[in-house]
Amino acid sequence: MRPIPTTGGSFEAALERLAALQPRPEFALQEAPAPQRLAPCTVAMTADMADPDSDLVSGRFVLLHDPDGVDEWDGSFRAVVFVRAELEGDLREDELLHDVGWSWVLEALDVRQCSVTQVGGTVTRTTGRSFGTMAERPADGFVEIRASWTPREDESGALVDDIAEHAGAWLDLMAHAAGMPPLPAGIATVHSRRARIRS
Repeated sequence: MRPIPTTGGSFEAALERLAALQPRPEFALQEAPAPQRLAPCTVAMTADMADPDSDLVSGRFVLLHDPDGVDEWDGSFRAVVFVRAELEGDLREDELLHDVGWSWVLEALDVRQCSVTQVGGTVTRTTGRSFGTMAERPADGFVEIRASWTPREDESGALVDDIAEHAGAWLDLMAHAAGMPPLPAGIATVHSRRARIRS
């Protein structure tokens, strides 16, 4: 594998676009440690509820890049996302939850018109009940969605889409899993002066 380039290149261009990403007001973004063994170039960020007293939903977005390309990815970039959201009572036992959860992933990519290949992932449901001295606690449940996909590149190796749209699809997935209404038309999600991700 090649050493990580320090200037120029498609990964640095992607970092600049991610640095401009602005989430909906309910979310707070933060750069996070990125996995170093999966690709020569990596960046990661997390999203949590802006309200510190709420843990309704949280997530993580990781962008991997290997300039030499990876056969399993069918490209040189790979987006990896994770979302964890609380489940309302009527959804905890819904037999279709796994299928619905996966449909949220595909819908988020479709709405953002992200050109992707090699899409895969899992949807996991966890539920819990308390007993004994803790029996008065209400039952709880969570859905966890893990997904990854390869953003398409053109013949020059540049991404076909703005990578910020792929990260935006992840944030849309978080909002959908949390039951938040879609943002009104015309609300911008990219801001040119924001720089949370290194560039």
